Amino acid sequence: MDKELIIVLDFGGQYNQLIARRVREAGVYCEVHPYTMTVEELKAKNPRGIILTGGPNSVYDPASPHTTRELFEMGIPVLGICYGAQLMAYTLGGKVSTAPVSEYGKTEVDIDDKDGIFKGVSDRTIAWMSHTDYIENMPEGFVRTAHTPVCPVAAMENREAGLYAVQFHPEVTHSEEGFKMLSNFVYGPCGCSGDWKMDSFVEETIENIRRQVGDGKVLCGLSGGVDSSVAAVLMSKAVGKQLTCVFVDHGLLRKNEGDEVEAVFGPEGDYDLNFIRVNAQQRFYDRLAGVTEPEKKRKIIGEEFIRVFEEEAKKIGAVDFLVQGTIYPDVIESGLGKSAVIKSHHNVGGLPDHVEFKEIIEPLRMLFKDEVRKAGLELGIPEYLVFRQPFPGPGLGVRIVGEVTAEKVKIVQDADAIYREEIAKAGLDKEISQYFAALTNMRSVGVMGDFRTYDYAVALRAVTTSDFMTAESAHLPWDVLETVTSRIVNEVDHVNRVFYDCTGKPPGTIEFE
Repeated sequence: MDKELIIVLDFGGQYNQLIARRVREAGVYCEVHPYTMTVEELKAKNPRGIILTGGPNSVYDPASPHTTRELFEMGIPVLGICYGAQLMAYTLGGKVSTAPVSEYGKTEVDIDDKDGIFKGVSDRTIAWMSHTDYIENMPEGFVRTAHTPVCPVAAMENREAGLYAVQFHPEVTHSEEGFKMLSNFVYGPCGCSGDWKMDSFVEETIENIRRQVGDGKVLCGLSGGVDSSVAAVLMSKAVGKQLTCVFVDHGLLRKNEGDEVEAVFGPEGDYDLNFIRVNAQQRFYDRLAGVTEPEKKRKIIGEEFIRVFEEEAKKIGAVDFLVQGTIYPDVIESGLGKSAVIKSHHNVGGLPDHVEFKEIIEPLRMLFKDEVRKAGLELGIPEYLVFRQPFPGPGLGVRIVGEVTAEKVKIVQDADAIYREEIAKAGLDKEISQYFAALTNMRSVGVMGDFRTYDYAVALRAVTTSDFMTAESAHLPWDVLETVTSRIVNEVDHVNRVFYDCTGKPPGTIEFE
């Protein structure tokens, strides 16, 4: 039997990834494709259902993205969200107009009909609205299923045709019963049973890799991060000693991280692979001497990593396959058709594009980050690696304001280790999306015992976020901050002050530089 599939057609909405994630959380496999995907291409994919995303445009603007009536006549259930709902109405002969008042934010929605996707939903529910236009008149065959005081048609359905539309965003957590609505769509009209399971993904991927690689040689750049670690273990399970992993320790990792990575993947570890650790710490410190500009530091670290990697690759000789830890958000953010490019992800993980190889393997290409972690657990990777905090490619180089030196690296490593230890002791490590210590370039007068000091200030950062696009400063308990501050000042040399960063994103970024 074919794998159940829901396709999300992207009309430029900022939540395209989130819709796909929510559908997968319901146990159904989901892919994001550009709205330019043809009806023939859609039919070839044989999806159980199609979801149209929101977007910033107006359907009556000729320059806006549109679709054909045929999309809604394929016999495949379609759910339109926000712009997707307006597009459905407009294309099928309804009327879309500028609303007398825009709705934005949490809104009370009255449910008029619970026989479709609102089955089991409260009579009045909170949903996230973000629209200027609205559906004024529904197309023939539709019934209104929800409304607000501003929006006369907050939702509509034509169940006979398998067409559903909501003006709000059920995919965001602000929509209190949104997940139930999406689940009702994929399990109701789409007829899905929920066959997207991580154990079957792992088994299928291993088999596919074996067929693809045959008796070829495989090279993997191992950073020790979650994505590259899971990719390496998947490859190891598939091809064993045909895989060589090169781990470049650039001296900008967290405390003891290099040894932890080697303990898992090295000769004493559990995986049957060729592991090469390159201790290049001093080489990186030398290149970074005197450099203070953040973007310049990033470029130096990235370029030097590639040079070290290439030197090791030459020792190995020609390989057939190069492994990259690309994950699905990287693919989506690199741009789908005419969608906005959030950031370019060529050579994810810093791998060079001119090492000699025949083909690239990206075993995690269709997984979101939470699914990568599930795959890691399924593969038996230790929890402390699977749930490791997000870590930037340039490492501590961008958590040290100003020049990077070996002394400063040790300061931030020690302070960060204390911070992470106390957060875990307080049971907060699973509640906070990201937390770390950074070293400011500020020095100030302090008193230690009977002596005057003139030392550095450490900044603590902790944020909560659902998507890392926006974030709020975490409200840490004061007693935890007191303990962390006391330990850092007393146990870490050359630090006499500790600050807590209360800035959200925006205006700040999650990382420090």
